[in-house]
Amino acid sequence: MASEYHRGEMDISEQVATFSLFNGMTKWGSLAIAALLAMLVLWFCTPAGFLAGFITAAVMVVIGVVALREKPEAAH
Repeated sequence: MASEYHRGEMDISEQVATFSLFNGMTKWGSLAIAALLAMLVLWFCTPAGFLAGFITAAVMVVIGVVALREKPEAAH
């Protein structure tokens, strides 16, 4: 029975797709939560108000999208 297993011959496309989806949801979800939290804290917990909170969240989202987007694969 152990001799029937051959390392590296199993189709792992589903695992790769699930791993990529989980990483993407974690990455973009974290950015959304961080931006929302910053906006709400500035809006309700400081005298800065809604506009300062919204601008801060928008800047965070723009910087986050630039930093977190998929990079092109390096050609080897």
